[in-house]
Amino acid sequence: MSPPSLWFILPLFLFFLITLANRASAAVCHESDHVTLLKIKKNWGNPAFLSTWIPSTDCCTWDHIVCSDEGRVEYLGLSFANVSGRIPPAIGDLSELTSLEIAYIPRLTGPIPSSFAKLSNLASLLIRVTSFSGPIPEFLANCTNLAALTLSNNKISGPIPRFLSTLPSLGDLDLGFNSFSGAIPPNLLHGQYGLSLTLSNNKLTGEIPRSYGDDGLDAMDLSHNRLRGDPSFLFGIGKHTRSIDLSWNELEFDLTHVILPHYLNHLDLSHNRINGSIPKSLKGLNNLGYLNLTYNRLCGEIPTGRYMEWHSADCYLHNKCLCGTPLPPCQKPVMN
Repeated sequence: MSPPSLWFILPLFLFFLITLANRASAAVCHESDHVTLLKIKKNWGNPAFLSTWIPSTDCCTWDHIVCSDEGRVEYLGLSFANVSGRIPPAIGDLSELTSLEIAYIPRLTGPIPSSFAKLSNLASLLIRVTSFSGPIPEFLANCTNLAALTLSNNKISGPIPRFLSTLPSLGDLDLGFNSFSGAIPPNLLHGQYGLSLTLSNNKLTGEIPRSYGDDGLDAMDLSHNRLRGDPSFLFGIGKHTRSIDLSWNELEFDLTHVILPHYLNHLDLSHNRINGSIPKSLKGLNNLGYLNLTYNRLCGEIPTGRYMEWHSADCYLHNKCLCGTPLPPCQKPVMN
């Protein structure tokens, strides 16, 4: 009797190995997390988007869930759901949760539940495009591992709380498109590099704190507020900043001798009260893909050479008296 073909045995052997690997790596949902998730589903009236959350099955196989190797829920993503009411307090009982996303649920109302204070392992919290309102609750100061906090496109009001500056790992903060008022607190971000601050489309007033002139800032968007003063300390040859948007404010300073960061790829200073002329440092920015200096009080001849040809006339319109390529030529003085 001839031996079995190798091509017949090999697939069976590979299937056996894959089955063993899957069994070894599969996480079985922790009982307390299983119970908690079903509470969340019940609290929202058993919505259709949680149809895979079946009590008789392992919660680590459900949609919107990622488990650790120990079967604890580490990620919960609840988005694009046709539900209404408040954020389920039971989420705070997911003690090993490190990332939570609640987004694009416009009928979600009320404040963040106080039970979130128990989420001591939470590193990323995102609540976006909801009707969540009220101030940012102070008990979030207990979430000391928070590195990224996004509460954008909601209905949050009041001042930006100073306790956010006590979160030692916070390096990415997005509070855009709300109704925050008052001044920007200093030192909201921590870390050496890659910091990102977005406070756009609010009602913020006062000056930008000088603490944001540190080298670690990668991106800043403070557009569409009522900020005043001179933010030129945000610029400098040693900065690693890649994106700055200060448009639609009441900023007033001389741009002439500002040294723009070499790594800039996005700069929007439009709709302010900036005076002076176009800085010569703009010529050396080979990464700058977006430039908008419109609706200011700039004057004088636009520098030429190097990378200036990348920027069209649309970048400079509606200023006091800018001239030269790509705008019309400067008028030569009339000699008597």
